[in-house]
Amino acid sequence: MPRPRVLPYIILGLLNKNGMMSGKDMISEFKTDISEFWTVSHSQLYPELQRMVDEKQIKVAEDVEVKDRKVINYVIEAKGQETLKRWLAEPITLKNDELTSLKLYCISDQRAPILQQILKQCLALHQQKVVHLKARKELLFGDELAIKANYGHYLILSRAIERESDYVNWLQSKIN
Repeated sequence: MPRPRVLPYIILGLLNKNGMMSGKDMISEFKTDISEFWTVSHSQLYPELQRMVDEKQIKVAEDVEVKDRKVINYVIEAKGQETLKRWLAEPITLKNDELTSLKLYCISDQRAPILQQILKQCLALHQQKVVHLKARKELLFGDELAIKANYGHYLILSRAIERESDYVNWLQSKIN
């Protein structure tokens, strides 16, 4: 089964946050800010922009002349606003949790109700992960002999518990 297209949602989020942007502006934001958790190439971005124009998710804004070359600027359309809203509202699950950072990046307003919804769903998911990991640790490493026999596995599992617990603590600190 093909993976769902994620880039359109990021583009919609960027345009929603920033208003009018060119492909060059988007690439710059990908390189400076979004690259911490997502990457895109020119060869992915520009065909996607054209597809989204064709789908009426975004439109080409008035062309702006910059240093003797045309820059194509894009703005989000009402259909794109709806698409973005639906995507942000999709429940956070194990299958799509890797997109949580992208969703959060698309939200500018600290008071946006969708922000709290995403954070709470993410919190519930990661609390379940902590419970699961701790149960695995107890099952597999209940005594020193078991730890010594598989110390590397023990370290990895311990780190996973710490990572997830830290994430849970961070999420709790951001929820109103």
